Amino acid sequence: MNGSRSSCSSCSNWPLSGFPDEACDSLDQQIEVIQRAGLRHIDLRGVDGANIVDLPLDTARRYKQRLDEAGLTVNMFGTPIGKIDVTDDIHTDLDRLDHLASLADIFDCRQIRIFSYYNKTSMDKAAWRNEAIERLGRLKNRAASLNLVLFHENEREIFGDLCDDVSAILDAHHDRKTFKSIFDFDNFNQGGENVWQCWLKLRDRTDAFHLKDSDHQGQHVPIGQGAGRAGDIFADALERGFTGPLSLEPHLAHSPAVMATGPSGRANQTLKDMTPTEVWLLAAHAARKLLGDLNVPVG
Repeated sequence: MNGSRSSCSSCSNWPLSGFPDEACDSLDQQIEVIQRAGLRHIDLRGVDGANIVDLPLDTARRYKQRLDEAGLTVNMFGTPIGKIDVTDDIHTDLDRLDHLASLADIFDCRQIRIFSYYNKTSMDKAAWRNEAIERLGRLKNRAASLNLVLFHENEREIFGDLCDDVSAILDAHHDRKTFKSIFDFDNFNQGGENVWQCWLKLRDRTDAFHLKDSDHQGQHVPIGQGAGRAGDIFADALERGFTGPLSLEPHLAHSPAVMATGPSGRANQTLKDMTPTEVWLLAAHAARKLLGDLNVPVG
């Protein structure tokens, strides 16, 4: 766990950001949504129809000026790195890291969200594990040379899906310098895992959270209202001195940006008459209330 055990009064802030591309497409709209949610940080993933890994440098400079004018900082790049097949050419991902290093200099953000490879050819599990971990090692080495920090997210259908496989990845690569770990409540729940037990196994090597939750039927719900035991996990993380970033990625409405991620689970049908922006702001309000009730020092 980051930092030493500490009381709430001595905890450092947990930076709270979000992926506003779930709410809207253009940068100006995303800035407005982030500000309406009362956040000071933004996660860049899809903007104006393009993923961050494809963003031209001149466009990035214009975006940075707009973010500066709005008083927002970039927390993390939401990339699709590691969301190709384990047999595909890894240079696709290595080249993306090279480009992100240039974007990192522009946006003053060196945190990169990654995954750990699909197995579309039904490779033997042991071979899949070995190849995925070897590839992650190559990404880690390239990231270290570029002064980037990789954050691996547990995600459905990639190698790092279930808790034991995430643990194997962290055994091989976690160093809290170049390779860190994101804990996603919903993705563990969608995989049929006991999310609390996953937390107990991974909490000493968790560096960030994605605020996404779902019920026992697989329907997405606001964080803290599902089977992810987010309140209990945040309370334990707070007690243990956690200080990492939080990213709002609610998936309550299956907007085009959400569908581009290949989501598991179902959109929340009780919110079907609301716009993606309204749903995203509802999710942000629920997250802030949960964290506030727990006295989490959000920054």
